[in-house]
Amino acid sequence: MNSMSKIEKGNRFQNPLPGVPLVESPFFHQLLADLELDEATKAVATQLHDQGWAVIDFPDPEIGLRADRIKRSLHPRYDWTTWRAAGRRSDDGLRIQDAFAFDDDVRRIAANPQIVTLLSTLYGRRAWPFQTLNFPVGTQQHFHTDSVHFSSVPERFMCAVWVALEDIGPEQGPLLYYPGSHRWPIYVNEHIGLCRAGEGDAPTQKAFEALWSSLVRANALEPVQFHAKKGQALIWAANLLHGGSRQTNPELTRWSQVTHYYFDGCCYYSPMESDPFYGRIFFRRPVDISTGAAMPNVYSGLRVPSSFVIPMTYRSISTRRLWNEFRRKLPTIGTRRGRAAE
Repeated sequence: MNSMSKIEKGNRFQNPLPGVPLVESPFFHQLLADLELDEATKAVATQLHDQGWAVIDFPDPEIGLRADRIKRSLHPRYDWTTWRAAGRRSDDGLRIQDAFAFDDDVRRIAANPQIVTLLSTLYGRRAWPFQTLNFPVGTQQHFHTDSVHFSSVPERFMCAVWVALEDIGPEQGPLLYYPGSHRWPIYVNEHIGLCRAGEGDAPTQKAFEALWSSLVRANALEPVQFHAKKGQALIWAANLLHGGSRQTNPELTRWSQVTHYYFDGCCYYSPMESDPFYGRIFFRRPVDISTGAAMPNVYSGLRVPSSFVIPMTYRSISTRRLWNEFRRKLPTIGTRRGRAAE
């Protein structure tokens, strides 16, 4: 038995890139062949590798009931009057960040064990949810990549799972994405000639929007809208360009939840707010929603000491950002209409 196990192990592909997610690896097909996966999981893995997205039915028999409860719970927390009067025209969507802190259904969607297991298999490291965003209407947000908002080292160990909490059609501002864009390099401040040090305001993704538009034109990519059925979910890779279509009917809703996931054994940071070679890294100190545990920043198996993380992070935060961070830690959680990434 032992000799047979050694032979089988010896015949397995030895991955020379453990710091690259399985679904993003140039050795994807060799790695996939060694995994004993059912055909449905193989199909999801292949779709993510080839296109940067995959659609699944959310694996929770109570997803319909959860969706209805979330809508009832969160509805009073949004400023509907202001959005219908001006927000829709100015592309200012409604959202609540981290509603898992007070809504158990939001938390259960984020921490769904089957989703966590699926993502862990697809990426080759244990997945865990760290942020939720709940939307009652279309975001109408310019297409973007999550990698400028929150990334990892090694890169690409981040993904999102977006869930439709109702049927969504073309008038409701459906999610849109650009298949294959996840394969492009991850562009950060240095690539567009920016240094954020000394800026008074917290940076936004607007500085990158011209680049993303140019990349789409140069590669002749066309967006795909996701006209989802209630309970369907879209998984997307960290660098996939995605955004929100125009909501043409303001009387309709577009209830949805997106959960962002990190993976074990990485450093977690916000590239848009970092200039590493100018002495500023905006480290994130995320919490695993599933367990409530604060997750350490880890570099090649070594835990990065807090004596480095904390001062490096606060050197990279503007005064305005510090104030907003303080306000977010206050116990009252209400309507949030900022431009967090979908």
